[in-house]
Amino acid sequence: MAAAPLRVLACGDVEGRLEAIFGRVRAIQAKSGRFDMLLCVGNFFGSTSEAEWAEYRTGAKKAPIPTYVLGANNPDTLSYFSDVSGCELAENITYLGRRGVYSGCSGLQIAYLSGTEAQQQPAPAHCFGAKDVAELKASLLSTPNFRGVDILLTSPWPRDVGTFANSAGEIDTKKCGSKLVSDLAASLKPRYHFAALEKAYYERLPYRNHMVLQETPQHVTRFIALADVGNTSKKKYLYAFSIVPMSSMDPAELVKQPQDVTENPYRKLRKETPKSKAPLSAEEEPACQFFFDLNKHQGKKRPSEGKEGGDSQPKQAKKPPQPTGPCWFCLASPEVEKHLVVSIGTHCYLALAKGGLSPDHVLILPIGHYQSVVDLSSEVLEEVTKYKAALKEFFRSKGKRYVLFERNYRSQHLQLQVIPVPLDLCTSEDIKEAFITQAQEQQIELLEIPEHSDIAQLFHRIRGRFPLQFGRAVLASEALLAQPQRADWRQCAAPRPEEAAQARAFRRDFEPFDFSLRD
Repeated sequence: MAAAPLRVLACGDVEGRLEAIFGRVRAIQAKSGRFDMLLCVGNFFGSTSEAEWAEYRTGAKKAPIPTYVLGANNPDTLSYFSDVSGCELAENITYLGRRGVYSGCSGLQIAYLSGTEAQQQPAPAHCFGAKDVAELKASLLSTPNFRGVDILLTSPWPRDVGTFANSAGEIDTKKCGSKLVSDLAASLKPRYHFAALEKAYYERLPYRNHMVLQETPQHVTRFIALADVGNTSKKKYLYAFSIVPMSSMDPAELVKQPQDVTENPYRKLRKETPKSKAPLSAEEEPACQFFFDLNKHQGKKRPSEGKEGGDSQPKQAKKPPQPTGPCWFCLASPEVEKHLVVSIGTHCYLALAKGGLSPDHVLILPIGHYQSVVDLSSEVLEEVTKYKAALKEFFRSKGKRYVLFERNYRSQHLQLQVIPVPLDLCTSEDIKEAFITQAQEQQIELLEIPEHSDIAQLFHRIRGRFPLQFGRAVLASEALLAQPQRADWRQCAAPRPEEAAQARAFRRDFEPFDFSLRD
């Protein structure tokens, strides 16, 4: 039998207006039935709180439901919170503490962080610092099988929460809020995150907590910022919702993705933290891979280096689908320009690109008819990985690294484009930056996947029109190979005898690295 949902109210800055908030709670309960708790973020006390507070502190009045509040955000209200570890302030009103996790008997888990981000060290009593966030994260992330928390309460907004999302109105989310709170939210993966202090209401579109096509689906997060109680602008300051604790939910139900889910807004922010690492040498640098994909494959995993993550089972060998018409890349097809083929394996083959960006621009192609990497069986994917490794060694011997991209858009047969660039021309970071810059100029959203991989990868899900030559155009640009005139392959096609000579030269040079000649 499924657990009964808890009915929860969350509110923004009370600012000492206790009669206003508790009067509103009573009215809601009279109309809609009893709620289990009230969670208060932002400033619970204000500069004129004492008169109203005295009635609750002495027991003359009582909060209508269990109320949980965060601590001071300024020095003026510190005196109300005598115990940093949390305490009962009055009957039915509990101060949670400086930081920690509240776990109710229902199994509901609420993580909380009081105060605002410190601008100096040591942090004042009404502020939190990096150490507070690190210790809160460690206490939860060390828990076996940690999946996230049900609710996160902070007073400041998380910095950059509006990235990939609906507008936050007059609030600039790139400047407002705390980076430490962003880091905390990214790590704790709350199902609901409440904040205040900005005197604004903002309900962000839900965001996902996993890498699409790379990681096992996880639950989404809903961020809600609440306005101040009793504000004259009638902005929403009280939010009602029902929640079944994560620990009691069916896993499949927990990870359901709503239609309006967005990417995680904190991924870029989290990648800024390792900047102190020493730069990699040319030999140590990861390869660069880029994928441009239609949304028809949403929910499928894109394998990385021949492995599949999560708990999924390896794909079983199966006969590839048959093309619906003539295919230029199925090796058995009469349309294939076989003079460009330079290596043939068991499941894949290597061919020079027609109208290549450079004489050693090659394609990795499955012999059978597969549309995308996500469709490949495990044995085909394994051979793709072997070709990648062989090409990496081959190009390194010539003082080059390669960039690989797939465009699963207006194409029937998988083509992994492999384009070498000189090691002394640019680093992998330079290449990635060039792709991201041109994507931003053309309003194309590129996402880096996955964080834990040893390959730098970017991904774009195509919704609508997409420039077919995007990947090639970036590499041909002045920022990289400085050959913009070669951005269109049709302008670079050579006569057949010249193509055949280039293929023979590549085949000869690649032979020491070609595993297909030894297997």
